[in-house]
Amino acid sequence: MGSEKKIILVTGGSGLVGQAIKQAKQQDPRENETFIFLTSKDGDLKDPAATQRIFERYKPTHVIHLAAMVGGLFNNMQHNLDFLRNNILINDNVLHNSHKLGVKKVVSCLSTCIFPDKTSYPIDETMIHNGPPHPSNFGYSYAKRLIDVQNHAYNQQHGCHFTSVIPTNVFGAYDNFNLEDGHVIPGLIHKAYIAKKEGKPLVVAGSGKPLRQFIYSIDLAKLFLFVLREYEEIEPIILSVDESSEVSIGEVAKMIADAFQLEHGIVLDETKSDGQFKKTASNKKLRGYLPDFQFMPLKDAIDRTVQWFNLNYNTARK
Repeated sequence: MGSEKKIILVTGGSGLVGQAIKQAKQQDPRENETFIFLTSKDGDLKDPAATQRIFERYKPTHVIHLAAMVGGLFNNMQHNLDFLRNNILINDNVLHNSHKLGVKKVVSCLSTCIFPDKTSYPIDETMIHNGPPHPSNFGYSYAKRLIDVQNHAYNQQHGCHFTSVIPTNVFGAYDNFNLEDGHVIPGLIHKAYIAKKEGKPLVVAGSGKPLRQFIYSIDLAKLFLFVLREYEEIEPIILSVDESSEVSIGEVAKMIADAFQLEHGIVLDETKSDGQFKKTASNKKLRGYLPDFQFMPLKDAIDRTVQWFNLNYNTARK
């Protein structure tokens, strides 16, 4: 990557992954890198003119594209059109302006939920377009898949170095802890906080049996920096813990209950939907590049996130 000056624009910079990248870059600083973390206050990335103004103002050489309209299972099911349109607009504006202004590299963030619903496991990077995504969030999934399509088209037509990463379920400080549309871990942490205060059990939606691979935001951020600095492919790369680290929602709920020292146990509400049973992803490609990367143990990462939520309850997104 040499020592030329890099101006790295991070869209969605105030969110879960953006905040983690702020920390990770301080742990592994490079003199030639200047990071600019955008928030929604800097302008609406759905708006072409606003996006162009941002790019002309900061003149980035590199972009980490995290900004997206996101939501949990139930929010997605009700608003597929909004997720499709808004994410297509954001992604097209960011990639188009990156091309127009000669950005050297863009790393966009996809999601494992974009993979086909009917698939063999573990899923890998070659399977993204092999069939329709899960119907619950098809709008979001197709918009994210189109980033990969655009990356290849920009490369083929203009020689652009636009690539993408596919993280598994990310969690950590600065997450969205909303009870209605937060993801699994932040939603359970907020529920457990309330259960602790009210002296009640932690109620878990569904059977507790679905399996997931969870990645701590700081680990993901370190891997983002590796991709930014060293990964040369256009093809996406899955950023995930090993397959052996897959855990059930029930096990995660227990770790969260333990972190809060809940005294009234866990209750499974089996009237609620489970979503997909599993989405096991292979990190074989990542391990080919970084065989010795150490992920933080899930229990430790959950303990840290609970500690952060307790300290920042008043200001956390919820």
